[in-house]
Amino acid sequence: MKQFKFILSLVLTIAIFYGMDNKFGSIPPIGKFLNPYTGVWQNETSTEGFQDLQNLEGLSQPVNVHYDQALIPHVFAQNDRDLYRAQGYITAQHRLWQLEFQTHASAGRLSEIVGSAALDFDRGQRRKGMVFGAENALKTMQEFPELVKNLEAYRDGVNSYIENLSPADYPLEYKLLDYQPEPWTLKKTALLLMYMTDMLAGGESDLEYTNFLKKYGQERFDLFFPDFYDVNDPVIPSERNWEDFGEVEVPEVPEGELPKEYVSGLLPKPHPDNGSNNWAVGPDKSYSGNPILANDPHLGLNLPSIWYAMQLATPEKNTFGVTLPGAAGIVIGFNNDISWGVTNATRDVKDWYKINFEDESRDRYRHRDAWANTDKKIEEIIVRGGETYYDTVVYTHHGPVTYDASFSGNKELIGYAMKWAGHLGGNNQQTLLELNKAKNYDEYKSALKHFVAPAQNFIFSSREGDIALWVQGKFPNKWKGQGKFLLDGNNPDHDWRAFIPQEHNAHIKNPKRGFVSSANQHPTDASYPYYVFNDGYEAYRNRVINDFFRSREKFDVQDFKDLHNNNYNLKAAELLPHMIANIDITQLSPEEEKLFGEVSSWNYYNDIDKNGATIWERWWIRIRNMVWDELAEDDVDMPYPFAYQTIYLLKNNPEDKFMDIMETDKVETANDLFLLSFKEAAKDIKNWKENNEGFNWGDYKSTYVGHILQALPAFSRFNLPIGGNSGIVNATSRNHGPSWRMIVEMSDPPKALGIYPGGQSGNPGSKYYDNFVDTWANGEYLEILFMQDESNTSGIMFSQTLTPKQ
Repeated sequence: MKQFKFILSLVLTIAIFYGMDNKFGSIPPIGKFLNPYTGVWQNETSTEGFQDLQNLEGLSQPVNVHYDQALIPHVFAQNDRDLYRAQGYITAQHRLWQLEFQTHASAGRLSEIVGSAALDFDRGQRRKGMVFGAENALKTMQEFPELVKNLEAYRDGVNSYIENLSPADYPLEYKLLDYQPEPWTLKKTALLLMYMTDMLAGGESDLEYTNFLKKYGQERFDLFFPDFYDVNDPVIPSERNWEDFGEVEVPEVPEGELPKEYVSGLLPKPHPDNGSNNWAVGPDKSYSGNPILANDPHLGLNLPSIWYAMQLATPEKNTFGVTLPGAAGIVIGFNNDISWGVTNATRDVKDWYKINFEDESRDRYRHRDAWANTDKKIEEIIVRGGETYYDTVVYTHHGPVTYDASFSGNKELIGYAMKWAGHLGGNNQQTLLELNKAKNYDEYKSALKHFVAPAQNFIFSSREGDIALWVQGKFPNKWKGQGKFLLDGNNPDHDWRAFIPQEHNAHIKNPKRGFVSSANQHPTDASYPYYVFNDGYEAYRNRVINDFFRSREKFDVQDFKDLHNNNYNLKAAELLPHMIANIDITQLSPEEEKLFGEVSSWNYYNDIDKNGATIWERWWIRIRNMVWDELAEDDVDMPYPFAYQTIYLLKNNPEDKFMDIMETDKVETANDLFLLSFKEAAKDIKNWKENNEGFNWGDYKSTYVGHILQALPAFSRFNLPIGGNSGIVNATSRNHGPSWRMIVEMSDPPKALGIYPGGQSGNPGSKYYDNFVDTWANGEYLEILFMQDESNTSGIMFSQTLTPKQ
């Protein structure tokens, strides 16, 4: 018995120690996590970056870093190499886990951290060619020796910080997930930029469109997915003529049929509301005569924030703005001479090709009516706590075969290959560093030529008084219709054969109307000589913005603030009166009548205190789902037609077959749907009220900024009182919206405002982790401290000197 007790005690002791030292599912290793010397308690700090002196290996001269009241570093170096080394070090100091985690996600390596739960995600990333694209980008970067030296300096700065860490210093997420940081590399910078490319240029619906075309035909497709809306207020105003392009060559539409396939089980798409607003007024429209520029990229609302604000200065340049942890330089910002911002250009730069393999070996595929050889890449996916997974990804001249028999494919000898501008190997990093030091329009224009993907609308203003906008990216020169649907991988006429010359990208400088703007809408009107497919251009925000700037002669910074926070719902204004006029109100219950009265008197502003906004939003969701119930219930992936066209249909084709609800015996019309969907919306609100006091828009929308690991509510911010929604200039939906609001007046020196929903520190234990969130939700801004003389430390909280390591 004594021996049994001893063995039992020994086994329990071993089990406890094993349990304390190892991770189980989402539960961190409790022993390590709670260790008073190395665990979570070491992260309960608000003093990050307060060290007076850091010896940094590789610096040639001291670098002074002045932190303002918002913990924004103002970095003053004597040369570029020291500047970017310091940027890497400082970024890692505040955002190390985020910086590295994003590149793991990009590379399809999350299984290494969280186990088999991430395997399908990792396989998808590998099959999208994320690493392939990053490696191609890195090859292009290698052609710019000065850039490589700057990126190596950034890399070394990050690694200097990592090398000086003990486990007690690791950011909290490493302790939760029980792993360690690894050295930074240039490839990781390329992967970070690829991550952004996928986020902003990874969206398309070619295969879903093909499914729709096969089932409903060309006429229905053209009605629901037109190349232009009947209202079109493009990025480049219609006053622009294209005669300066001379004769342009657009390929002839080839003869032959497109493949008509049903393809399902598709990879998740980027968030449909990834987009942005930007605008700038020139001297004639500015209250002061100085150009004023604004930008607000709409992305996921996460903690740590996607952005990290910095000032980067050397004797040759002085730049302020937001950076992406993992990339060198400022992404969106300004210097003493220019300011710039971006919105997503929403161009169709990803196409799909049907591949016919010769046999199950997939060694050869059909092209030009002959057999061409494939390349194969064995993807080794390390799975934490499991066996390593090996996936063979076949590459054709089009790109990686993403879907085949082993991954969402339909047939053994057929695959679907991806052709994507994200694989072309652009040099976006070079664009950013050149913009950081650009002094005028010509230098801005020159910097853009390196930028390949994601396609962006680069807006510009200068102290000289110029404003401009370029729709920049590398765009295939397509024949009319090319890339809307699945293409024939065998037919060489379906290949990408040429690109639109960079100088023919749509652009305008100093338009007569006195302002430039973009909000993810169509880049041009129909007169642009190249084919541009509407792959979901925005239809509402852009018109509100442009109408605002057409409404009077002069604008000031307060006008820009007001427009950033504008909650006017144009979509509701264009449909709701029609719904109200055509609903049979005699069928409403007293409770429904009350709601109907509230929405009928609503002023179309999605302000936080408005019940009408909540009623409208629920009504819109319900009626949209009723119109397109056939698509939602189909066994194959189907696209929902554009919101603008849905409204067009409700108003102009009220008896269209799509108005009929599948599950009823009656044949419904639009007017029937107005009533039925309103009753469903009323039920939604009634259900909500059972657990909540009121249903004003702010409470109902319940905007939150969540930790990147969504399973960590304690590190997130919930129920933020902010209006707006998707499709509104203040594009703040539940967990998506303006990720950085910036306003810059090009005075001498520039005056700027900025805010993002987060904080400079990535440490949840820091008071700087989320200290901007409330200011952002209130529609307020930080006044940017743009230091012109580093000896004037007014507004500086503390300073840090990075010195060369002896």
